[in-house]
Amino acid sequence: MMAAIQLKEAGVKNFRTIDWAGDWGGCWYWNRYPGIQCDNDAYCYLPLLEETGFMPKQKFEDGWDIYQHAVRIAHHYDLYPNAIFHTLVTSLRWDESAHRWHIATNRGDEIKARFVVMAGGPLNKPKLPSIPGIADFKGKIFHTARWDYSYTGGSGRIPVLDKLADKRVAILGTGATAVQVIPYLGKYAQQTYVLQRTPSSVDERNNLPTDPEWVKTLKPGWQKARQENFHHGAMERFGKGEPDLICDIWTEINRNLNAELEAEGWPELTPSDYMMRREVMDYRVMERLRNRVDEIVHDKNTADVLKPWYRFLCKRPCSNDEYYETFNRPNVKLIDVSETRGVERLTENGFAHAGTEYEIDCLILASGFEMTSDLKKRWGIKTIEGSNGLSIYDHWEDGYKTLHGMMTHGFPNQFFTGFTQAGLNATNSVTFVSQGKHIGYIVSEALRRAVTRVEPSLEAQEAWVNTIRNTAVDTSCFARECTPGYFNNEGEEKLRWYLGEPYGPGFYAFEALLEDWRGKGDLEGLLLSTQSAAAPEMV
Repeated sequence: MMAAIQLKEAGVKNFRTIDWAGDWGGCWYWNRYPGIQCDNDAYCYLPLLEETGFMPKQKFEDGWDIYQHAVRIAHHYDLYPNAIFHTLVTSLRWDESAHRWHIATNRGDEIKARFVVMAGGPLNKPKLPSIPGIADFKGKIFHTARWDYSYTGGSGRIPVLDKLADKRVAILGTGATAVQVIPYLGKYAQQTYVLQRTPSSVDERNNLPTDPEWVKTLKPGWQKARQENFHHGAMERFGKGEPDLICDIWTEINRNLNAELEAEGWPELTPSDYMMRREVMDYRVMERLRNRVDEIVHDKNTADVLKPWYRFLCKRPCSNDEYYETFNRPNVKLIDVSETRGVERLTENGFAHAGTEYEIDCLILASGFEMTSDLKKRWGIKTIEGSNGLSIYDHWEDGYKTLHGMMTHGFPNQFFTGFTQAGLNATNSVTFVSQGKHIGYIVSEALRRAVTRVEPSLEAQEAWVNTIRNTAVDTSCFARECTPGYFNNEGEEKLRWYLGEPYGPGFYAFEALLEDWRGKGDLEGLLLSTQSAAAPEMV
């Protein structure tokens, strides 16, 4: 959506968007499980609030309302006429003779486009666990991203799971999704088994409604300022005296550290000294979260298993006001599968663990998404071929090779969004808006100059890769200390991290770099060529 909007803002009108889903919204179209909300500040996360005149009804907005905001954005920017829904791209091939991309889909389409923007996102393909015996289980099984309300009862808007009253349900996973789902299973199912490999850290939610008096005080540009403040608190550091506008679990470490430094009169600290102080605060926050478990969960053994023994950002931080309370219910049982790194096996009637078979009627997989280093598996497109039949998967076999994270040599007129070698913002939608703006500029300039083929030079690409590597922040020690999860490639040494190779100096330094590049107006580092063509220029 952000790419399409930025193309229109740049004056590019003739384009199509192709999506497997039946409407706009991405993961908020597919994910409709009970209890779904964003777990970042909605005033930051939901894009284009000022542009559309919309204000979330609460700090952590419900999933249904986020989906409706996506629809609102699509209507506001008139995106529906350009959309091709319920469609999967199966192959992309560059035609050098015509300077066009040939796009094939699962519906038999053959589309020719001058430019192609890849906007698959990291949460587009549910991950299924490899559990021994999974084909033997005779009960109901589904993924949280494909929730089956016909089986559970209720709906995405009214999550009353009344059909589970006589059902024994197991849920696999205790990550961000499961933390939201489990209170509903505990409330409605006859029996709920929670299969946990690694516990999440779960702070209080305190999901306050939006204060209309606060809204009246907001000045134009408030959302951008709030997003920048959140980025400082969650990923960098607050400036001297900078207030924390967010005040939740994501910003607590830097908020507390700033309070300490202010009380000490803002002592001069080297970067190493600052990181040492931050690490101490990290441990203090995690200890507070572990103590919270003891305060709420009655059974000591259960509480001990639920405690997160790792650094703050080893796993995605969560918040929920009913999650820990759910384990005080007599119909909810926590099963620790950490020693076997997952479920031992499924049987015809349930699952086996530590020599005991547990009979269940339904298994729910809260197992996340294919945020893997295997791009073919993540994107789900069998063939992407650039110049001379070169496969993108072969081209990037040994790592990303890009200019600004958005183009690569050998794949003319193709752009990449997401997490490659670009700036990374704490608010994903900000990252995607920024990338869409840069892509829109290049496409509009190519059309204005009658350029039919544009790609980075090898020299410019190599220089950018060197810049990325030379400015990289080494987080390898931190990753090795973490428990397995997608933040550290499941604890394995893999070629790619799901967040790519972020620009080390930070997102706003990256923004300034791109602004300067565009300001020069010469498309530095790009190879441009022209070819007379009667076909329309479609993106």
